[in-house]
Amino acid sequence: MSQSQLATRIDVRVKKAVEEVCRLRGLKIGRFIEDALLDKLEELEDVEDIKKIRHEPTRPLSAVLEDLKLDGKL
Repeated sequence: MSQSQLATRIDVRVKKAVEEVCRLRGLKIGRFIEDALLDKLEELEDVEDIKKIRHEPTRPLSAVLEDLKLDGKL
């Protein structure tokens, strides 16, 4: 995998907190930040998915349970 450098300005307190967490847990700062960015990207994708499905029709729970044969009438 090719890599690229990313430079940004962040609050000094955030940087110190990241450094401390990484030091205490034996983590590499670069890996920690990359994982955090990936988590945020996934979160934003999930939000978009929620927006799409929010307006889908719903079914009553009783109908779903009946279809799954979990309505107690086995």
